[in-house]
Amino acid sequence: MAQAWTLASRPNGTPTHDNFALIDVASPALEPGQIRIANHWLSVDPYMRGRMNDVKSYTPPFVLGEPMQGGAVGEITESAAEGFAVGDLVLHMAGWRDEAVIPASQAQRVPALGVDPQAFLGQLGMPGMTAYFGLLEVASAKPGDVVFVSAAAGAVGSTVVQIAKAKGMTVIGSAGGADKCAWVSSLGADAVIDYKDGTPLIKQLAAVAPNGIDVYFDNVGGEHLDAALGLANERARFAICGMIEMYNTGAPTELRFAARIIGARIRIQGFIVSDYMSRAGEFYNEMGGWLQSGQLVREETIHEGLASMPDAFLGLFSGGNKGKMLVRV
Repeated sequence: MAQAWTLASRPNGTPTHDNFALIDVASPALEPGQIRIANHWLSVDPYMRGRMNDVKSYTPPFVLGEPMQGGAVGEITESAAEGFAVGDLVLHMAGWRDEAVIPASQAQRVPALGVDPQAFLGQLGMPGMTAYFGLLEVASAKPGDVVFVSAAAGAVGSTVVQIAKAKGMTVIGSAGGADKCAWVSSLGADAVIDYKDGTPLIKQLAAVAPNGIDVYFDNVGGEHLDAALGLANERARFAICGMIEMYNTGAPTELRFAARIIGARIRIQGFIVSDYMSRAGEFYNEMGGWLQSGQLVREETIHEGLASMPDAFLGLFSGGNKGKMLVRV
């Protein structure tokens, strides 16, 4: 019997293990056009916290009692779809479970770029595309810009750091703790600030960006966003990817420097990576080149077994990951 994680109840604040339940799922016979997949790798991502709330958003909320969804890489074990064979590795969104039966139209073969398949859940998948298009398209970052990246040790942030350096930018990252800061520095960041050291972020950022910042890539919101507003140069561009600081509280941090948006003509734009899925080929082409030249470094934090899914997800909100958080089934 296949198993899947479901949302047993909607969290009030930070999720707990009580909000999740592992359920048995029937393994139906395939209908024409369907494939059966044994999942090998499962992704957890901060955006999933928003899907736990019963509110209207850009993606529907999880349905209580039904299997949750998320990125996954698996191997086809049975196929009733033309062009998909047993043994093919595919990417799909029927994660949080050990087996998936889905229409083949909802799966994509793992691109042949000569890397581990789980990389397509991180640096070469949705997080990588978020970094690439958020930095280069949404923020219009260009060579010579000073770029500030929050959550720079995460899957998205660490990729932003590397893309920015590959494009000739000066990069300042923010991460929590000495180990993560050292890793971000090893990726090529010109300066790294430790948001956990007790010094106000605005002071730390001012010390390493004496001439201000041109681009801010926001994964956190709150104090990081406020510090970026305080140090933004005229016509700075902000790409707002996520605001993990307030996902579990819902309470916005006071933005003391918000008025600078007007005087400095700061451009602030939120975005969703699905807006750019039609340009995936462009992404793979450039990222593949950097990969082959050794300019990209990938880090993963791996939990073992389907039972560890809630632990992996909750770890996103306590700083438990360096690079991409994954579960190996």
